[in-house]
Amino acid sequence: MKLNLKNPLVFFDLETTGININTDRIVEICYLKVYPNGNEELKTFRINPEMPIPATSSAIHGIYDDDVADCPTFREVARTIANDIEGCDLAGFNSNRFDIPVLAEEFLRAGVDMDMSRRKMVDVQVIFHKMEQRTLSAAYKFYCEKDLHEAHTAEADTRATYEVLMSQLDRYPDLANDVAALAEFSSFNRNVDFAGRMVYNAEGVEVFNFGKYKGIPVSQVLQRDPGYYGWMLNGDFTLNTKAMLTKIRLRELAGKLL
Repeated sequence: MKLNLKNPLVFFDLETTGININTDRIVEICYLKVYPNGNEELKTFRINPEMPIPATSSAIHGIYDDDVADCPTFREVARTIANDIEGCDLAGFNSNRFDIPVLAEEFLRAGVDMDMSRRKMVDVQVIFHKMEQRTLSAAYKFYCEKDLHEAHTAEADTRATYEVLMSQLDRYPDLANDVAALAEFSSFNRNVDFAGRMVYNAEGVEVFNFGKYKGIPVSQVLQRDPGYYGWMLNGDFTLNTKAMLTKIRLRELAGKLL
């Protein structure tokens, strides 16, 4: 099975200091770039997260503070990574809910403007859960009939995710070999921001997806309760959420001036 690609597709996996997309940082990133002609390029970076790695996280991925003490910070490699994935669609395992939001936060902290909203995003875990309801190791065993050795290392998980998707396409004839279709199939919702604090409703309007204004259009809330914007900007929300909220606010202000 060969992936039917219009753009290069980048499979990637992150190992991090924890699971909080607001505050945790990348300690390792691996990405496998698959070109439309089938050629592949693999890169792995160890990253100094500029914060201690909790022992509970090190116990999972095997990366300790000493391992990354002399490694570059994300800011130092951000432009290289951005150039490598420019014009590419993205794929991962649980990537829509974790890896992509974390990566977006790191780019924002580094001051690198990466508009990932224009990319198609294939989440192999969502496809797997919709079809079989299991984990990556089980998916690898089920689809590829192999044991996943060195699980929770970025390179092993990245390669396994790529192989699982290829096997999924072989196994399910009704699963389209098309990145746009796979991205649509592997999406649970229509997020405005990666954290899902705002989503598009059935009419394509941005609405809040949490709190007292859940289900209410963002533009209406910003007009009715201007202080809510300041509360969110000063609150414990991701940089991406704040950026998207600001984008909506500026759009609404510009509309009033016309």
